[in-house]
Amino acid sequence: MGKVIAGITTSIDGYVTGPDDGPGRGLGIGGERLHYWVFGGPWTYDEGPTGTTTGEGQAWLESAMANLGAVISGRWTYEAADHWGGRNPWPVPFFVLTHKPADQPEPDAGFTFVDNLDGALALAQEAAGDKDVHVMGGADTIRQALEARVIDELTIILAPVVLGGGKHLFDGFDQRVDLEHLGVRQSKWATFVDYRVVRPS
Repeated sequence: MGKVIAGITTSIDGYVTGPDDGPGRGLGIGGERLHYWVFGGPWTYDEGPTGTTTGEGQAWLESAMANLGAVISGRWTYEAADHWGGRNPWPVPFFVLTHKPADQPEPDAGFTFVDNLDGALALAQEAAGDKDVHVMGGADTIRQALEARVIDELTIILAPVVLGGGKHLFDGFDQRVDLEHLGVRQSKWATFVDYRVVRPS
């Protein structure tokens, strides 16, 4: 069985979106800045991204994808991304946590709705086999997985922006989680900090 890894981009003040995120504005007001690294530079909702990941951002992404076997995300991320145009954007099985699993999309869309983290993780690990399961967010999904102590490695990607509001990564999270530093990558658009999650003894 592979590892369970998680990665999410935050502002310097800890927000994973700006205010008023949703379909058509998935990262909230001003939140495009969080994903400059994804598209190799500035972009806007109005014009849409046109570039691709480069440099250290690309190196981190290639490393994360190298052993990828399945993906888990939350329903709000799925909605905010406008269902990725109705098609799974990843080349692996994609599981979506939701309180409404009966809303299951068409089978050829490549998404499976699951109503709890344990169930989603079991399905994802079965699908992934010896490969890794990536928990991609949003913030609530990352918090659930950390609380459940199922994440082996966590990457916090810091975008050089202070958003001042939006969805906070650790809002309401009251557990201690010890981390071991694994490495860091630095690009013009973000700092990628990798951690191993230390299991409580």
